[in-house]
Amino acid sequence: MIVFGFTPAPFGELLVAKDDAAVVEIRFRADEVPDDWQRDDAAIADVAAQLHAYFRGERETFDLPLAPHGTEFQQLVWSALQRIPYGETRSYADIAREIGRPTAVRAVGAANGANPIPIVIPCHRVVGSNGSLTGFGGGIETKRWFLAHEARVAGLRLF
Repeated sequence: MIVFGFTPAPFGELLVAKDDAAVVEIRFRADEVPDDWQRDDAAIADVAAQLHAYFRGERETFDLPLAPHGTEFQQLVWSALQRIPYGETRSYADIAREIGRPTAVRAVGAANGANPIPIVIPCHRVVGSNGSLTGFGGGIETKRWFLAHEARVAGLRLF
Protein backbone atom coordinates (compact mmCIF):
# COMPACT_ATOMS: atom_id res chain seq x y z
CA MET A 1 0.00 0.00 0.00
CA ILE A 2 1.16 3.53 -0.78
CA VAL A 3 0.62 6.28 1.76
CA PHE A 4 1.13 9.94 1.00
CA GLY A 5 1.15 13.27 2.70
CA PHE A 6 1.92 16.89 2.04
CA THR A 7 4.72 19.04 3.38
CA PRO A 8 5.49 22.72 2.80
CA ALA A 9 8.51 23.84 0.81
CA PRO A 10 9.89 27.32 0.07
CA PHE A 11 8.28 27.19 -3.40
CA GLY A 12 4.96 25.49 -2.59
CA GLU A 13 3.70 22.23 -1.24
CA LEU A 14 5.25 18.83 -1.94
CA LEU A 15 3.48 15.49 -2.05
CA VAL A 16 5.55 12.66 -0.56
CA ALA A 17 4.56 9.02 -1.15
CA LYS A 18 5.94 5.92 0.56
CA ASP A 19 5.32 2.21 0.46
CA ASP A 20 5.86 0.05 3.54
CA ALA A 21 9.63 0.39 3.33
CA ALA A 22 10.71 3.39 1.26
CA VAL A 23 10.00 6.69 -0.47
CA VAL A 24 8.55 6.04 -3.93
CA GLU A 25 7.67 9.56 -5.10
CA ILE A 26 8.00 13.25 -4.37
CA ARG A 27 5.81 15.50 -6.50
CA PHE A 28 5.81 19.26 -6.94
CA ARG A 29 2.18 19.11 -7.98
CA ALA A 30 -0.49 16.77 -6.75
CA ASP A 31 -2.98 17.07 -9.59
CA GLU A 32 -4.05 13.45 -9.40
CA VAL A 33 -3.44 10.96 -6.64
CA PRO A 34 -4.20 7.30 -7.40
CA ASP A 35 -7.39 6.06 -5.77
CA ASP A 36 -5.59 3.24 -3.97
CA TRP A 37 -3.18 5.62 -2.18
CA GLN A 38 -4.10 6.57 1.38
CA ARG A 39 -3.39 9.94 2.92
CA ASP A 40 -1.36 9.78 6.12
CA ASP A 41 0.68 12.91 6.80
CA ALA A 42 2.20 11.34 9.93
CA ALA A 43 3.64 8.47 7.86
CA ILE A 44 5.81 10.88 5.87
CA ALA A 45 7.05 12.84 8.91
CA ASP A 46 10.58 11.38 8.63
CA VAL A 47 10.86 12.51 5.01
CA ALA A 48 9.35 15.91 5.79
CA ALA A 49 11.82 16.44 8.63
CA GLN A 50 14.81 15.74 6.37
CA LEU A 51 13.41 17.94 3.58
CA HIS A 52 12.83 20.81 6.03
CA ALA A 53 16.40 20.48 7.36
CA TYR A 54 17.64 20.59 3.75
CA PHE A 55 15.57 23.71 3.04
CA ARG A 56 17.01 25.38 6.16
CA GLY A 57 20.55 24.58 4.98
CA GLU A 58 21.14 22.13 7.83
CA ARG A 59 21.29 18.97 5.69
CA GLU A 60 23.22 18.29 2.49
CA THR A 61 22.45 14.59 2.12
CA PHE A 62 19.42 12.45 2.82
CA ASP A 63 19.28 9.26 4.83
CA LEU A 64 16.08 7.73 3.52
CA PRO A 65 15.25 4.37 1.99
CA LEU A 66 14.32 4.95 -1.66
CA ALA A 67 12.40 2.78 -4.11
CA PRO A 68 12.05 4.69 -7.38
CA HIS A 69 10.23 2.67 -10.01
CA GLY A 70 11.84 2.77 -13.44
CA THR A 71 13.70 0.92 -16.15
CA GLU A 72 17.21 -0.43 -15.71
CA PHE A 73 18.55 2.54 -17.69
CA GLN A 74 16.62 5.04 -15.57
CA GLN A 75 17.96 3.37 -12.42
CA LEU A 76 21.52 3.79 -13.75
CA VAL A 77 20.92 7.48 -14.37
CA TRP A 78 19.23 8.04 -11.00
CA SER A 79 22.12 6.30 -9.26
CA ALA A 80 24.57 8.62 -11.03
CA LEU A 81 22.51 11.65 -9.97
CA GLN A 82 22.91 10.63 -6.35
CA ARG A 83 26.69 10.82 -6.75
CA ILE A 84 26.67 14.50 -7.79
CA PRO A 85 28.09 16.36 -4.79
CA TYR A 86 25.95 18.93 -3.01
CA GLY A 87 26.42 22.38 -4.50
CA GLU A 88 27.82 21.06 -7.78
CA THR A 89 26.31 20.45 -11.20
CA ARG A 90 26.90 18.01 -14.03
CA SER A 91 25.76 18.09 -17.64
CA TYR A 92 23.60 15.44 -19.29
CA ALA A 93 26.70 14.49 -21.30
CA ASP A 94 28.70 14.07 -18.08
CA ILE A 95 26.08 11.67 -16.76
CA ALA A 96 25.97 9.77 -20.06
CA ARG A 97 29.73 9.29 -19.93
CA GLU A 98 29.65 8.29 -16.26
CA ILE A 99 27.18 5.48 -16.91
CA GLY A 100 29.19 4.25 -19.90
CA ARG A 101 26.70 5.43 -22.53
CA PRO A 102 28.37 8.56 -23.96
CA THR A 103 25.99 8.85 -26.92
CA ALA A 104 22.84 8.52 -24.79
CA VAL A 105 22.65 12.20 -23.81
CA ARG A 106 19.00 12.58 -24.81
CA ALA A 107 18.05 9.34 -23.06
CA VAL A 108 19.80 10.63 -19.94
CA GLY A 109 17.72 13.80 -20.24
CA ALA A 110 14.55 11.75 -20.49
CA ALA A 111 15.52 9.60 -17.50
CA ASN A 112 16.41 12.72 -15.53
CA GLY A 113 12.99 14.16 -16.35
CA ALA A 114 11.29 10.94 -15.26
CA ASN A 115 12.95 10.97 -11.82
CA PRO A 116 10.13 10.18 -9.37
CA ILE A 117 12.02 11.36 -6.27
CA PRO A 118 13.37 14.85 -7.04
CA ILE A 119 15.37 16.73 -4.41
CA VAL A 120 16.46 13.50 -2.70
CA ILE A 121 17.65 12.15 -6.06
CA PRO A 122 19.06 15.52 -7.14
CA CYS A 123 18.02 15.90 -10.77
CA HIS A 124 18.13 19.68 -10.23
CA ARG A 125 21.95 19.42 -10.31
CA VAL A 126 21.93 18.50 -14.01
CA VAL A 127 22.33 21.37 -16.47
CA GLY A 128 22.95 21.79 -20.18
CA SER A 129 26.50 21.36 -21.52
CA ASN A 130 26.80 25.14 -21.77
CA GLY A 131 25.67 25.56 -18.14
CA SER A 132 22.13 26.56 -19.07
CA LEU A 133 19.22 25.64 -16.86
CA THR A 134 17.10 23.14 -18.73
CA GLY A 135 13.73 21.59 -17.95
CA PHE A 136 12.73 20.67 -14.42
CA GLY A 137 9.51 19.18 -13.07
CA GLY A 138 9.16 21.96 -10.52
CA GLY A 139 9.85 24.66 -13.13
CA ILE A 140 13.02 26.54 -14.04
CA GLU A 141 12.63 29.09 -11.22
CA THR A 142 12.42 26.27 -8.69
CA LYS A 143 15.53 24.68 -10.22
CA ARG A 144 17.27 28.05 -9.96
CA TRP A 145 16.19 28.22 -6.29
CA PHE A 146 17.72 24.77 -5.57
CA LEU A 147 21.03 25.57 -7.25
CA ALA A 148 21.31 28.99 -5.57
CA HIS A 149 20.34 27.50 -2.19
CA GLU A 150 22.98 24.77 -2.41
CA ALA A 151 25.62 27.21 -3.65
CA ARG A 152 24.85 29.59 -0.77
CA VAL A 153 24.94 26.83 1.86
CA ALA A 154 28.13 25.35 0.37
CA GLY A 155 29.71 28.82 0.11
CA LEU A 156 30.01 28.64 -3.66
CA ARG A 157 29.31 31.21 -6.33
CA LEU A 158 27.19 29.52 -8.97
CA PHE A 159 25.69 32.43 -10.88
